[in-house]
Amino acid sequence: MSDKQKIPASLLAPQVDPDRLGFDDTSEVEPLDDTIGQERAVEALDFGLQMKSPGFNIFVSGPVGTGKGTLVRQMVKRLAQTAPAPSDWCYVHNFQDASRPTCLSFPAGQGASFKREMSTFIEGLRRDIPAAFEGKKYLDAKAKIIEETEGKKKALFHDLTALCHQRGFGFEETPVGFGLVPLKDDRPMTEKEMEALSEQVQQELTDRRQSLESDLREFHVRMHTLEREAEQALHHLDHQIVANVMQGAYETLQRAYQDLRPVTTYLQRVHHDIIHQYKDFLPHSGPVLPIPGLEQTRRPDMTRFAVNLIVAREAAAGAPVVDESHPTYSNLIGKIERRAHLGVMYTDFTEIRAGAMLQANGGYLILQALDLLRQPFSWEALKRVIKTGAVTIEDPAEFYGFATAGLRPEPIPVSVKVILVGTAGIYHLLQAYEEDFSKLFKVKADFDVEVPHDERQERQYARFVAKLCKEEGLPHFGADAVAEVIRQGFRYADRHDRLSLRFSLVSDLIREAGYWARKDGHSFVTRADVESALAHQRHRADLPEQWIQDEIREGTLMVDLQGEVVGQVNGLSVYELGDYAFGRPTRITARTYVGTKGVIDIQREVELAGNIHSKGVMTLAGFLAGKFAGMQPFALSATLTFEQTYSEIEGDSAAVAELTAVLSSLANLPVRQSLAVTGSVNQLGEIQPIGGVNEKIEGFFESCKRHGLTGGQGVIIPARNTKHLALNREVVAAVEEGKFAVYGVDHVEQALELLIGVPAGERGPEGTFPPESIYGRTAARLEEMAQIVANWGEGEEEPEKVKG
Repeated sequence: MSDKQKIPASLLAPQVDPDRLGFDDTSEVEPLDDTIGQERAVEALDFGLQMKSPGFNIFVSGPVGTGKGTLVRQMVKRLAQTAPAPSDWCYVHNFQDASRPTCLSFPAGQGASFKREMSTFIEGLRRDIPAAFEGKKYLDAKAKIIEETEGKKKALFHDLTALCHQRGFGFEETPVGFGLVPLKDDRPMTEKEMEALSEQVQQELTDRRQSLESDLREFHVRMHTLEREAEQALHHLDHQIVANVMQGAYETLQRAYQDLRPVTTYLQRVHHDIIHQYKDFLPHSGPVLPIPGLEQTRRPDMTRFAVNLIVAREAAAGAPVVDESHPTYSNLIGKIERRAHLGVMYTDFTEIRAGAMLQANGGYLILQALDLLRQPFSWEALKRVIKTGAVTIEDPAEFYGFATAGLRPEPIPVSVKVILVGTAGIYHLLQAYEEDFSKLFKVKADFDVEVPHDERQERQYARFVAKLCKEEGLPHFGADAVAEVIRQGFRYADRHDRLSLRFSLVSDLIREAGYWARKDGHSFVTRADVESALAHQRHRADLPEQWIQDEIREGTLMVDLQGEVVGQVNGLSVYELGDYAFGRPTRITARTYVGTKGVIDIQREVELAGNIHSKGVMTLAGFLAGKFAGMQPFALSATLTFEQTYSEIEGDSAAVAELTAVLSSLANLPVRQSLAVTGSVNQLGEIQPIGGVNEKIEGFFESCKRHGLTGGQGVIIPARNTKHLALNREVVAAVEEGKFAVYGVDHVEQALELLIGVPAGERGPEGTFPPESIYGRTAARLEEMAQIVANWGEGEEEPEKVKG
């Protein structure tokens, strides 16, 4: 077998020299205080966070595990510390329309002071107003008004009585009040005496009565006027007393907030309401509980004077940073809560609660894009706030028409820098289907998943390890352990020349290595501890792989690892199960026969093939037609299948194996089963790189190891995948010992010669291939099949000619 395509063991996995790191353990290394390899993202974030123009919100894009969330929080918090603290916000009662609470703004820290001062002010009035109304000065003034009014009433009554007596009438009590009755000798006349009077005298009495009744009506009017004046005087006295009680405390509040016009306006309305509703501050007697005979003094409800402080700041705290992990509509915008009393739900302005947008007002709001889009109404609400620059707290039930008319709080103006964190897929979907997205999120911070490898990046990795050890109290890593972590960074990146930036995976490896080091009693983490952590990680997740490998070893899954078979090739596939991927060999077979149906992919026919796999089969059919149909008609029927696979096949990495199986069947040349092959092929026969190369090699190696390594086993991969190799130490050791081999090929002919052991063949001057080459035997068979098809067609046409 040719050794030209063998890949040296030195290229199968990256190597990191611990001595090159320049330290014995990470206690000597300065912990990392910045990011690794995300200069593009840092620049975009720095621009977006400091750009104040509307619409320059940020979408942070990148795969999971790249540390984008951590970096965003670090940068935002660092910037927020230097920014001024924004305003406090509260809701207060609207004395003109209780259903529309009013919002008030205060400098940071003053909202809580105002709430305390208002509470003290009202409690003071509750104490002082009743005391003032029980004081001697008030009682004397009230008694004087009442006495003066009663004197005036008596004077009026005396004058009316004198007038009536003068005209010969007196008063008598009737069921409806007092009436006029004629007098005789200063006593009321009897009915007989009335009847004894002449008609002329009776007429005179009637005339005098009517005149007196007019005077009596005027008397009643004047009496009512006196009562009304007395009532007004008492009200004025009450208002004056309340105003005098309030004066000192009220003027103190006005002076304290004289620079805040909305606050002074609110205080004026509070003053007016207290003056006119002062009786609410006086004790009321009545049953608190409906228990007969139980009477207590009830304290009137003073809720309308309360202050609902919904956003409170500290003056020295800087700008707020809110990371909302559950962005429901209520958590994002706010809500109006309800209370139950005697089976009835009710609410008022004190039940208004702020959401994340208000908590982040004047600062930064961090949201996970996927979490936001999963919540009903949240995305539309976020857009509305960004567009209008104000938060309007509403009841979500009203969107469904379930809620009755309730509170309509005044909108609160906001200025928030919104940072959405998500994947590139979500970003592109929003760009494509959300017309406002590009206007609202004008800055994209794109996180990379890998960084070019150099000594500086190795040093940065070491500093990252030192940082994690310091922050989480892990044992420090020796240089050999750090080198192994860096080596695994290559594996995570699937590159020789790049290190992974998926630090969630690297961090978990560091933590687990620290755990096993402590469990084994090591003061420092060694390379063996890192390898132990990797082995345990794999062991916890590789049960499905072990099942499959056991079935291959037992023969349940039929995979030949030695010998030669016509039309049968060992392909390689990758299974991805969440965070774990592994490779396994799969038997690929081809059968060719006379016909014109072309290459039939059985997986596609039964709808077990993805679009990319189908494309790969059609591409290899194009290669066959281009290679062999130049001089003759291309008459071929062939079937291809993955044996013992019952789920969908996707990807074109089996194209080289499938092409080899078809050519082996046509040329009737056997394929070495000790080799497996992976790679995509184009119509020109060039082999293209594929994914999962490390898992595929390790999967076939595991199968060979269980059957016994013979030294003739190996894997053929695209040469362009050499830079992606980061194989485990066991495979590299087997290659170094000559027990296993990895071949890199650039063209399909190289793969064919390795698998079949016969030269592929080149066209000679006459356009033909050498007879014993793979292509020569294939061309001969295709020519034979084309002749059979042509003869068959002529045989069918003869009867037509006879009939004619």
